[in-house]
Amino acid sequence: MKFSKKSAMGLLFCLTLIVAGCGQTKPASDSDAASTSTPAATEKKLNVQVSFYPMYEFTKNVAGDLADVHTLVPAGMEPHDWEPTPQDIASIETADVLVYNGAGMESWIDQVKDSLSNDKLVQVEASQGIDLLEGVEDGHHHGDSSADEHDHEHADDATTEEHDHEHGEEAAAEEHDHEHDAGTEEGHSHDHGGLDPHVWLSPILAVQEVRNIEAGLAQAAPEHAEQFKQNADAYIAKLETLDQEFKAAVTDSKRKDFITQHAAFGYLAQQYGLQQVPIAGLSPEQEPSAAQMASVIDFAKEHQVKTIFFETLVSSKVSETIASEVGAKTAVLNPIEGLTEEEIAAGLDYIGVMEQNLEALKLALNE
Repeated sequence: MKFSKKSAMGLLFCLTLIVAGCGQTKPASDSDAASTSTPAATEKKLNVQVSFYPMYEFTKNVAGDLADVHTLVPAGMEPHDWEPTPQDIASIETADVLVYNGAGMESWIDQVKDSLSNDKLVQVEASQGIDLLEGVEDGHHHGDSSADEHDHEHADDATTEEHDHEHGEEAAAEEHDHEHDAGTEEGHSHDHGGLDPHVWLSPILAVQEVRNIEAGLAQAAPEHAEQFKQNADAYIAKLETLDQEFKAAVTDSKRKDFITQHAAFGYLAQQYGLQQVPIAGLSPEQEPSAAQMASVIDFAKEHQVKTIFFETLVSSKVSETIASEVGAKTAVLNPIEGLTEEEIAAGLDYIGVMEQNLEALKLALNE
């Protein structure tokens, strides 16, 4: 479904009214976390709709038992590929709170919001107030994220160091005959508006998102504002511990650079003085060109990179191609855009996956 034409959106909204009238219930996408507060049995809980997994995790930890939190993007689906159905929009229409990341992550959000008639809906853009980095759309530039740590006006200094080699048809380029990842529509564009939306991968910026969510829930249910604050404080303490663990791990590491599948780790790299070298741009389904592939291969050889990271929700073929070319191994560095069914079954959550990311980085940065 495309949202490029307002006439289509008008038709879609009419369909939502039909779906809402049918009283259908959308099953939860991710497992509900244990709550930290218990409302009276007869008290109505807030109905909160969130866009994708990190927003679920942050919201559920702030809301506790005071809200029913539902994720729009199903478990195991890459959120860059996702667009809402009429039933999804009906669910948003009847919600008390809508939580989304913003910064261009949810390409559908503006047109969906424009179609809504629920003027009581509290809309929370979790990234509001965060200084956003400019995106690396083509994945071609290799960035020193510690070079200008606080200069968000020129984010390429924070995520990219000029290493802009143009190469012809090299051996690895011949191997780069990829099919598009499953679930990606041909010609489908996910526009982040030139900004990097992956703020949740920095524990410190995740704290700001949690605070924004706390404020939104308190607006929707001011009688529970103190409980929301207590819950947020408890979860933020965990995020601050995670931040300290990352700082300790990278301080004395042998190297500061890492190669990853797409440009999701700019904020994490900036926070801890690391250098992200993305194979592709902001969207994981974006196919790198032969020249981009050759450039990353050159970087890996020059800097003797021994690990090429890939992700859980998209094909690892590109990372495996580069690893094979340079004699490196592959490992997972998870952008936590969603949990797989296996991760859910294992009881993993944002903190658990971030700790796995930390261990993977510690190994790669000390090879």
